Amino acid sequence: MSYFATEPPTSFDARPQASLLEFPGLTRVAYQAQQAAVRWGLIAAHVGLRPFVRPKRLPSRESVKLLHARLNALLERDLRNAEEGAYPRELLFQLPVREYLSGLPQLAGELARMVRRARSGTVRDLPEDVNLARYPEYFRRNFHWQSDGYLSERSAELYDLGVEFLFLGTADVMRRQVIPPLTRARKAASGPQRVLDVGCGTGRTLYQMGLASPEDRYFGVDLSPFYVEKARELLHGRGVSLLVDNAEHLPLRDASFDAITSVYLFHELPLRARRNVLSEMRRVIAPGGTLVIEDAAQLVDADGLEIFLENFGRDMNEPFFSGYFKEPLETELQRAGFRVESVEPAFLSKVVVARPV
Repeated sequence: MSYFATEPPTSFDARPQASLLEFPGLTRVAYQAQQAAVRWGLIAAHVGLRPFVRPKRLPSRESVKLLHARLNALLERDLRNAEEGAYPRELLFQLPVREYLSGLPQLAGELARMVRRARSGTVRDLPEDVNLARYPEYFRRNFHWQSDGYLSERSAELYDLGVEFLFLGTADVMRRQVIPPLTRARKAASGPQRVLDVGCGTGRTLYQMGLASPEDRYFGVDLSPFYVEKARELLHGRGVSLLVDNAEHLPLRDASFDAITSVYLFHELPLRARRNVLSEMRRVIAPGGTLVIEDAAQLVDADGLEIFLENFGRDMNEPFFSGYFKEPLETELQRAGFRVESVEPAFLSKVVVARPV
């Protein structure tokens, strides 16, 4: 059995509280201004790309209104979570704007490559110097048409900016919706919790969880060594332990984690892999532990958003999305030995909270 490499324990330190955060009304105004500026800038970029991408099915006016309502509900929920203490208000302003702005020229070049790849239908344009035999077949593709799939430093460097571009500046907002269930569970705990993030990617979710509850002990696992290395850069000195491995076969002890999270992993897995990962989560979670999964909304709860989700699955080289879309996570969780406690919308996503039976 292999183990996490451990860094010296160091607490997460949020940025010093700015004066405006002492006044909830000003916090709301600043937050709304930030989100509006980012959103409209990215909408303009999306419009500029339209002549170069394959035409999509157009949503109805009612669907567009619903999408806007879901977005506004997510932003209001984000503010309310901070106001109620589910996570610190500093998290509302953690978007690394300067870093993302500096990456825009690279992203522009990447978007051009993605468009060419999508037009030609090239789904396995992967680096020649990577031993693909180390990875399961379903992982060996250019998800989202991105260069190198998940198998290069270049991909890892551009991933977070690309996802913020795709979701109009709400990727981090959606990610941190896994935190409130952990905050609620922590109130009943007797001490620091051991939290595992499965499919941790570049570490953005772990980073936000650590700022919300610095006393807990955090672990992450991901199949891409390049994304784990990017996560190590982001989380350096914060005592987070990271592991490169397949979540279908976690090299971890039974019942060793008080909480497990996973964000945007399951829609990229075929059904058998999804079930294997859930089985492993059930094995390594402690009795009474909290499981929080956030992923794309599904048919059972899409409620008028079907066209946006179907367009995503069809146009973004997501071969397993249609299966995921039709198979409710709630059903699969029950099959794996969990009891579902809640399901809440988060814009184009859903947050499912469950506990082991």
